[in-house]
Amino acid sequence: MTIIITLVTFVLFLLIVALYSFYKTRGVSESGVEGFFLAGRGLSGYFIAGSLLLSNLSAEQLVGLNGNAYRFDISGMAWESTAAIATIAMALFFLPRFLKRGLTTLPQFLEERFDITTRRMVSVMLLVGYAVMANPCSLYLGAITMDEIFGFQQATHFSATSTIAILSLVMGVTGGIYATAGGLKAVAISDTISGVILLIAALLIPILGLIVMGDGSFLSGAHKLLTNNPEQLNAIGGAQSTVPFSTIFTGMLCANLFYWCTNQMIIQRALGARSLAESQKGVLLAGSIKLLVPLVMVLPGIIAFNLFGHSLSNADFAYPALVKAVLPWWLTGMFAAAIFGTVTSHFNSIINSSATLFVIDLYGPISGCKDEKKLVRAGKRASIIFSMVSIVIAPLLLHSPNGIFDLMRRFTGFYSVPIIAIVLVGFLTRRVPASAAKFTLLFHIVAYGLYTFTGLNKLLSLHFIHVMGILFIVEVSMMLLLGMLKPATWQPKQVKAFPIPMEKWKYAHQASVMMIAALISIYITLSPLGIANPDGIPDCYPVLVALVWGIALMLSFWMKRRHHRTLPVST
Repeated sequence: MTIIITLVTFVLFLLIVALYSFYKTRGVSESGVEGFFLAGRGLSGYFIAGSLLLSNLSAEQLVGLNGNAYRFDISGMAWESTAAIATIAMALFFLPRFLKRGLTTLPQFLEERFDITTRRMVSVMLLVGYAVMANPCSLYLGAITMDEIFGFQQATHFSATSTIAILSLVMGVTGGIYATAGGLKAVAISDTISGVILLIAALLIPILGLIVMGDGSFLSGAHKLLTNNPEQLNAIGGAQSTVPFSTIFTGMLCANLFYWCTNQMIIQRALGARSLAESQKGVLLAGSIKLLVPLVMVLPGIIAFNLFGHSLSNADFAYPALVKAVLPWWLTGMFAAAIFGTVTSHFNSIINSSATLFVIDLYGPISGCKDEKKLVRAGKRASIIFSMVSIVIAPLLLHSPNGIFDLMRRFTGFYSVPIIAIVLVGFLTRRVPASAAKFTLLFHIVAYGLYTFTGLNKLLSLHFIHVMGILFIVEVSMMLLLGMLKPATWQPKQVKAFPIPMEKWKYAHQASVMMIAALISIYITLSPLGIANPDGIPDCYPVLVALVWGIALMLSFWMKRRHHRTLPVST
C-alpha cells in the first residue's frame, strides 16, 4: 500500500507540472527562433530565478556535493555559495552588454568581436561538455537517487549498470520531450514549479536528519552536530582539503564567472527576459537563494556521516541513503517527484541550450538556412541526438574513482577558463586580434590536458583549481601581449535600439551589497571564528557579524542617496 501511494503522488505531481506548463505555453509561437529558443523574450524575473535555480540545483549538486561532504568535508560548498559573486557580475556587468546586443547565444558576440572560427570553436567546446559530461552526470546521480527511493534494482535483480541505464533512459526521454516540444518557456515554467517543491523538500531533509540524530528531538540533534565534531562544520578548507579556501580567489572565481556569466545553459534564461530590470532581478534573486547551499548541499552529507559512519561503499549514495532513512513514507512520492523534476529540468535545460548553440552558431550559418521553421525543426532533431548521447554515457559514470562532483569540476576546466578569458578580453579591449583568441582556446586544451592526463598533477603540489587560476592569468597575459605585437583594427558595430526596456533594476546595487554581506557572514559562522570552534563559539563572533552588516547597511544607504541625486528632475 505504501509503495502504491508513493507512486500515485509521484505521477500526480509530474502530471500537474506537465499540464500547467502546457497551459502557460499555449500562446507562445514555436515557429520562430525567438519563440522557441528564448521564450519570445517574455520571461519575468521570478521565472528566470526559478529556472536558473533548478537548472543549477540539480542532482549533481544535491547528490554530488553531499557525497563530497560525507567523504571529505564541507569545504566543497564554496563552489555553490561563492556563486553569489558571479551572479552579481552577471547582473551588473554582463547582462547589460548581452541584452544591448540582442544576443541569442554567447558565441554570437565572439563572432562580432573576433571571427566566425572563434564562435564555432567555443560552440563545439560547449556542446561536447554538455553532451559528454554535464547531462550524463545529472542523469546518473538522479538514477541512483530514484533507485534508492524505490528499490528498483532490488525488485528487478538487474545489475547496477542496467538499473542506471534504464532509469537514465526514462528521465532522459521525459526531459527531452519537454525541451523538444515546448521550447525555453516550457522549460522555464516547469523549472520554476519543480524548483519550489525541490527547495521545500531539500530544506526538509536536514531538519528530519537532525531529528533522527537527536532520537526524536531536533534541538538534541543540532546540539550533537555542533558539539560532537564541530570541526566538521569548518568551511575554511586547509591545503589538504578537497577545496582549499585559497582556491576561492583563484580558479574557482574563473569557473564561477564562466558558469554564471558565459555558460549558454545559464545565460539563455536571462537573455529571454522581457526587460533588463527583470533579468537582473531574476539573476540576483537566484544568487541570493544560492546562499542557502550550506543547508541543503553539505549539511545532509555531514548528518549522513554521523548516522552511517563509513558503512556506505560509494560516497555518492550518502544523500539518497539519508533521504530513505529519514523521510516519512507519505512524503516519499513528492520528494521523488521533486528529484525527478530537477533531473529532467536540468536535462531539458541543457538540451534546449545545446539545440540553440547547434542551430544558431553551427547549422544555420553553415547551411545558410534562413527559414525559421526549418531551423526550429533542426533544433528539435538535434535535441533528440544530444539526449541519446547523454543517456548512453550516464551508466558509464558508475565507477568514478573520486566521486562525480570532483570529476565534473575537473572536466569543465577544459573549457571554462579559456572561454571566460576570451570573453572578458573581448569586452575590455579592442586591440587583441582573433588569432589570439583561437590560440588561447587551443593552448588551454593542450596545457590542461597535459596536466590532467600525463601525471603532472601528481608531480605538482598545486591544487587543480589553482592550476585553472594560473592558466587564466597566463592566457589573458598572452592575449594582451599578442594584442601589443599585432594589434587588431576591430571597431564595435553600431548597436540598434533593442526592443525591450533597458532600464536597470533600481535595487540591483543594494541587493548585491547585501548578498556579499550574507556570504561573508556564512563563512564567519562556518569557521573557527563561529560554530566550527572545538572550544565553543568565540566572543568575537557576534562583533564580526555585526561589523559586516553595519558596513553593508552604510554602503546600501549611500547607494540609495546617490541614486536619488542622479535621478532627472521632472519639470
